[in-house]
Amino acid sequence: MAGRHGKPRTKPVRSTANGSAPKKSTAPAPSSTAWRDHQRAVIASVTRLVESLCGASGIELVHVEYQREPGGLTLRIYLDQPGGITLDDCVDMNRKLGDILDVHVADLPPYQLEVSSPGINRPLGKLSDFDRFRGHHAKIRMVTAVGGRKNFTGILAGIAGEMIRLEVDGKLVELNYNDVVRARLDMEISL
Repeated sequence: MAGRHGKPRTKPVRSTANGSAPKKSTAPAPSSTAWRDHQRAVIASVTRLVESLCGASGIELVHVEYQREPGGLTLRIYLDQPGGITLDDCVDMNRKLGDILDVHVADLPPYQLEVSSPGINRPLGKLSDFDRFRGHHAKIRMVTAVGGRKNFTGILAGIAGEMIRLEVDGKLVELNYNDVVRARLDMEISL
């Protein structure tokens, strides 16, 4: 992973009309619906910006995460390309993306930008990923409980409309793609 300058990104402090510094911008509480809405809006905005840069570079945008972590807010971008992504590719894209994000998403509070390869336990972010990796083991966390549980581990069985089909303990479970909090391949089980 290549973090931007090894520390959280800071925005220049703008003064208000009376010359005082504005109040510090903060994101909503992490457990609130407002946080999930904010998180989704940031991810959608960043995804649009990153996809255009990646498309021009022949790189695939795998997934975008924006979340609170012990060190503060982290914006994590996973990239891939045929033959794999190198550390130099991540560093180069980190510099380019940092500049673009500073201009187009300037209203975010300070965050740590990380650009990474997806690794063996690749995140599944697009609906098409759940069909593309059919037959692979995956872990999926839902926002709301389905059948009394939020965490699922099983074998991907494709998609049906907006529903992800997952074989769990020999039974087919359908999960709404729009309610997925996090999903990853679970290659440790597959090995």
